[in-house]
Amino acid sequence: MARYQNIFTQVQLRSAHEMGIALPVGDEDRSGGTTFNHWAGIIGQAQIGPIYLGWLGVASLLCGFLAFEIIGLNMLASVNWDPIQFVRQLPWLALEPPGPQYGFTPFVPLAEGGWWILAGMMLTASVLLWWVRTYRRARALGMGTHVAWAFLAAIWLFLVLGVIRPGFMGTWAEAVPFGIFPHLDWTAAFSIRYGNLFYNPFHALSIAFLYGSTLLFAMHGATILAVGRYGGEREIEQITDRGTASERAALFWRWTMGFNATMESIHRWAWWFAVLTTLTGGIGILLTGTVVDNWYLWAQEHGYAPSYPDSGIADPAGLGSIVE
Repeated sequence: MARYQNIFTQVQLRSAHEMGIALPVGDEDRSGGTTFNHWAGIIGQAQIGPIYLGWLGVASLLCGFLAFEIIGLNMLASVNWDPIQFVRQLPWLALEPPGPQYGFTPFVPLAEGGWWILAGMMLTASVLLWWVRTYRRARALGMGTHVAWAFLAAIWLFLVLGVIRPGFMGTWAEAVPFGIFPHLDWTAAFSIRYGNLFYNPFHALSIAFLYGSTLLFAMHGATILAVGRYGGEREIEQITDRGTASERAALFWRWTMGFNATMESIHRWAWWFAVLTTLTGGIGILLTGTVVDNWYLWAQEHGYAPSYPDSGIADPAGLGSIVE
């Protein structure tokens, strides 16, 4: 007898295309046809389509395309429009924000950071339009809006880094450049400039929730795979009509951990851990430079970091401004 294998799906269903429930009155029709794809069926559902974009989806994709075009063309211009050098140096190329001399004004010459502001506006509009689309699609289908609020938690961190904190600091120069390695360089320099983010308690919470999210999702995914032969992936059925899959999973966790979440509550645990990663991370970034100038000194003052013996050398951070 063929057995259901759940590392890579061996059994692929083929039936009439699933077109979903009827859309509310006034919504645009779903676009595109439907088809089955064997390779998609190996790792998930084999059906591709139908697709619903609507006006919000189209507007979001258009704004996102414009943002990437602005960033890409500026990077291409930085290597004298040489496509070979563009490809070779792409990880190191950047579109930088305006310098500190421009403060937080939106009116900056294009060549001196104005393109960065314009790209940021387009990217922000794209993300926010997609959020509204996510929320409205969930409501139209009679679903809860949990995905939209989780997405908004990530948008919060995105806005803190690019708009909210630079606004509090009074300069666009505090924002993150667009680019791969330049983004990472900014992170390292940001931590050094403000006394090491490792001593920021909200950063510590963010990392704890980040690692906790990976652990929770891995443990949950592994458990469901382990009871997949008993129908454990039918989690909604297991919530309302407990079967041998959930009973075995619960017994396993009581044996190994002494406690187990339910088929329903594990998803709330995972949701909160993931959401709190970006919520606490955004708070930690927002407090840096606005409330706390040096996290290491702050940690020493609050017993969060050890105080080292006095070396007789004055700490430059504690000297204040030098008057000539």
